[in-house]
Amino acid sequence: MAQRRTIVRWLLGGGFSASIVSFLYPAIKFMNPPAIPEAAVNEVSAGKVQDLKVNAGKIVKFGSRPALLIRTGESEFRAFSAICTHLNCTVQYQDARREIWCACHNGLYDLNGKVVSGPPPAPLEEYAVRVRGDEVVLSKRA
Repeated sequence: MAQRRTIVRWLLGGGFSASIVSFLYPAIKFMNPPAIPEAAVNEVSAGKVQDLKVNAGKIVKFGSRPALLIRTGESEFRAFSAICTHLNCTVQYQDARREIWCACHNGLYDLNGKVVSGPPPAPLEEYAVRVRGDEVVLSKRA
């Protein structure tokens, strides 16, 4: 009789333990997803030259991150990471003030990507801009 009780306790305890593990395992896997390597992108087409007006900005995808392309003159372009160095918000170009602005905490950058005011601790990462025919191409700086 004592052996039957021991077997029943083991079965119930094992079933209870298996239930707890079956609930916890998916939750733990959800909170700690596997690392997925990002495809390395060194160069991206940002569109046609005629599509961007002088003193205008445009957000383009650079791999999985946004980039900000600004046309400062007839044949002059500047490009930066569109990720603010403060809290990773997306920045935008303000043509009236000729500045790059982060709406999260009113951070301002100049057209060289340097911090003018606000909480950003570092300048924006700058990308190289080349014009190939009628296409604007952004690439990482060496």
